[in-house]
Amino acid sequence: MKYKNITFGTFVERANRFVGTVEIENVPRTVHIKNTGRCKELLVPGNRVVLAVSDNKSRKTKYDLIAVYKNNSLLINMDSQLPNDLVAEWLPKSGLFSQNAGYSREVTYGNSRFDLCVKDGKNTAFIEVKGVTLEEDGYCRFPDAPTERGLKHIKELTDCVQKGYGAYIIFVAQFYGAKNVSPNYDTHPEFGYALRDAVSKGVKVIAVDCNVAPDEVSINKEITFNT
Repeated sequence: MKYKNITFGTFVERANRFVGTVEIENVPRTVHIKNTGRCKELLVPGNRVVLAVSDNKSRKTKYDLIAVYKNNSLLINMDSQLPNDLVAEWLPKSGLFSQNAGYSREVTYGNSRFDLCVKDGKNTAFIEVKGVTLEEDGYCRFPDAPTERGLKHIKELTDCVQKGYGAYIIFVAQFYGAKNVSPNYDTHPEFGYALRDAVSKGVKVIAVDCNVAPDEVSINKEITFNT
């Protein structure tokens, strides 16, 4: 996936979950932050950031903050809307399903809306995608904040399996060279335990890392997931 127009800046501060201040060519600008997670290890004053420039003149903010050079070195994409697009692009060539499989996005099941639904012959599978930005020396954890929505998705996916459907969770580490992904038991232990239970009941978990450039991101390869 490519961004049409990007620029660079220096992160100053985060006003709330959606809005921050970035200096672009030494001028403070209000920007939209495309990730409502905590991202405390990324949104550090002084870190160099990548911004997508919008051509929509009716927007309140011209810039979307999409990536950060963590410690001004490792480039991590933090656009929370991107992983769904990446997985939708990757799945047909992943080998998980046949070449005749059909894909739908934002499909409702029970009380949840899953990111993807795959119909492959007589089989149907539901897929939930989770973007991962929290890392330490390449080891990733999810989530970086408690997620009741994520917990609900796990329970619904377990129900899918019990009713004869396929069910997948795909964790997308949004940087290159991630070693593995595991649940963040320190931040949300219930999520980790529910995920472990779901795996034991047939929910399949896949983790991947990404090739990340300032203006382009693609899925690189599968990496290890540890429960």
